[in-house]
Amino acid sequence: MVKVLIVDDSSFFRRRIAEFLSSDSRIEVIGQAVDGLDAVEKVNQLNPDVITMDIEMPKLDGISAVKKIRETKSTPILMFSSLTHDGAKATFEALDAGASDFLPKKFEDIATEKSEAIKTLCDRVVTLSNKGTKIVEAKLKIPEAIRKLSTSTSSKGYQLAVIGASTGGPAAIEKVLKTLPADFSLPILLTQHMPGSFTGAFAERLNKICAISVKEAEDGDELRPGTAYVAPGGRQMRLKKNGRHNIISIIDDPAVTIYKPCVDVTFNSIAEEYSGRVLAIVMTGMGSDGCKGARLLREKGATVWVQDEASCVVYGMPMAVVKENLADKVMSVDEIGMSLARH
Repeated sequence: MVKVLIVDDSSFFRRRIAEFLSSDSRIEVIGQAVDGLDAVEKVNQLNPDVITMDIEMPKLDGISAVKKIRETKSTPILMFSSLTHDGAKATFEALDAGASDFLPKKFEDIATEKSEAIKTLCDRVVTLSNKGTKIVEAKLKIPEAIRKLSTSTSSKGYQLAVIGASTGGPAAIEKVLKTLPADFSLPILLTQHMPGSFTGAFAERLNKICAISVKEAEDGDELRPGTAYVAPGGRQMRLKKNGRHNIISIIDDPAVTIYKPCVDVTFNSIAEEYSGRVLAIVMTGMGSDGCKGARLLREKGATVWVQDEASCVVYGMPMAVVKENLADKVMSVDEIGMSLARH
């Protein structure tokens, strides 16, 4: 049973979340807090497995509460965010402070059907909990030859890097990109599961704090060295040939309904259209998105790195790649950044 503490200054929203979570037999709501200060006290009293947290609250806001909780606890924290530019910026600050993941505060922004939105919330809470990650996504024994970083693990010779991530991805991607020098010579395609109103703010944030250039990808963008292109939320990012140039194609794809953007869609297009040497990196996230694309890329000669379980928020997407024997290297998020920077 996953024990949850709900934190929100709105009594209506607390009751609503409690009702939704309590409908799942895997979850028990053990308490509610009315502001950030109350949350800090109740986390210490109740020792929940997961905390749901609002951002805007009196006395102590959600971001400050996350920072305070992180001083003594590693409890997974799920933020509720408004799907606005300001809401996105605040959410990234919360993730930077140590929150694990986020969901839209309006449930109609999660799914069109109420039942599907409730299921998404409950599944996310269970997966974020230690119980969820250890039961649903059991540990794999990684061969030492794959796990170890050899002195030859340099990105020298690669012409394109592609990264896919989901839950926990924003913080992990930020850590990797901040490691890269200003003269980094590869273009990077980033596919992170994220709403459309968030990807622009995510790209802006990365561009401000990283030495390389980061932008939200636009249809027709030509790949340039030292630039990372963030797939826009709600749409798909593909790579295609235009004469002698490689350009980004941003499309609406009703055939792909699970993830928009989808890592497999991006990876598959690179396998089909790109002839240069590719480095594919699959990072923290729920599910198995990126696994099929990693297989296609590897069949075309690409190298595949995955993030290790210890540094993942959720070891789902990387685990799927490892289970299919598609990973050339399994590394911590710090090792991924350092290895990529050695190009």
